[in-house]
Amino acid sequence: MTDLDSTFPLTFTLTPSETVRAEVEREAILADPGFGKHFTDHMVKIDWTVNDGWHDAAVIPYGPLLLDPAASVLHYAQEIFEGLKAYRHADGSVWTFRPEKNAERLQRSARRLALPELSTEDFVESLKQLIAADGSWVPEGGETSLYIRPFMFANESFLGVRSAQKVGYYVIASPAGAYFPGGVTPVSIWLSTDYARAGRGGTGAAKTGGNYASSLLPQEEAYANGCAQVLFLDSSEGTYLEELGGMNVFLVKKDGTLVTPESSSILDGVTRDSIIELAKARGHKVEHRKVTLDEWRDGVASGDVVEVFACGTAAVVTPIAALKGDGFVVGDPDAPAGELTMSLRQELTDIQYGRIPDVNGWLTRLDA
Repeated sequence: MTDLDSTFPLTFTLTPSETVRAEVEREAILADPGFGKHFTDHMVKIDWTVNDGWHDAAVIPYGPLLLDPAASVLHYAQEIFEGLKAYRHADGSVWTFRPEKNAERLQRSARRLALPELSTEDFVESLKQLIAADGSWVPEGGETSLYIRPFMFANESFLGVRSAQKVGYYVIASPAGAYFPGGVTPVSIWLSTDYARAGRGGTGAAKTGGNYASSLLPQEEAYANGCAQVLFLDSSEGTYLEELGGMNVFLVKKDGTLVTPESSSILDGVTRDSIIELAKARGHKVEHRKVTLDEWRDGVASGDVVEVFACGTAAVVTPIAALKGDGFVVGDPDAPAGELTMSLRQELTDIQYGRIPDVNGWLTRLDA
């Protein structure tokens, strides 16, 4: 299902909110935003129907959605989403990082979930339209940002088991504080052996809510064992590394080689791909291939694996000190963050916040 050629460019209308937060209230929120707790005054909405394609693009007041109890998404989980950030640069301008990659991933997710595809141009324009209305919500200072959540779901009122003929696309935004307010700290993660994140031929490579729902129970198991995240293995053999509940993983070898798992059921991470490019530009060899649990375990024991880290939009890069499982620990829970891990993290965040030149052309200005 595709509507890429028939929709661009959409024309957006604006309905200003009558309950815009006062500046003093907004500033109080931005001083301590947390993550995903507060939302801006407006949101983007675009409708799609099988006969008319994408239409009625609008920026409207943020507020509850009215859904029929028979809406397809409530019964068959036909839903996808994205996550990216808006960054305030030192000159006050607002930028985002590689939004075309998020648009392309949303399109791939849409194909897998039998949803209509939104063009890259319309996707990026939807971000710009929201910032035009709510740019004052982008915080400044430290590693703060405005987290942007585009999402799409089937809202047709129909209980037949088929792809929906009526869909809504929305964009909401939430100011976010620094992921590591006290400084980046290495974490321990838990190996899940009883649960799989996704199966071969399933929806693992799509950014759909069901994948995250299936990770919540093993995530609780990780918390119960003193770990910050859960790591999944492949569902067929239980041998190969897949990804964390919401992040990709890298092993760093003593010769400087970076290794990251390859699988058809792993989400193609924008942060992961960016780290691969930055590492290659420094002259590091990067291997994107199947990685066994034993390679990690044996590599740490022999000294061949010297650093491990996870990456994703929210935390950017998180150093991993140890992998814990039933009756074993790989690594040292008290180990400091690796030098290459932190160097790559610094370079990536420096690009995002405009502190160093964007030689790759990864940044897109949203407020111009």
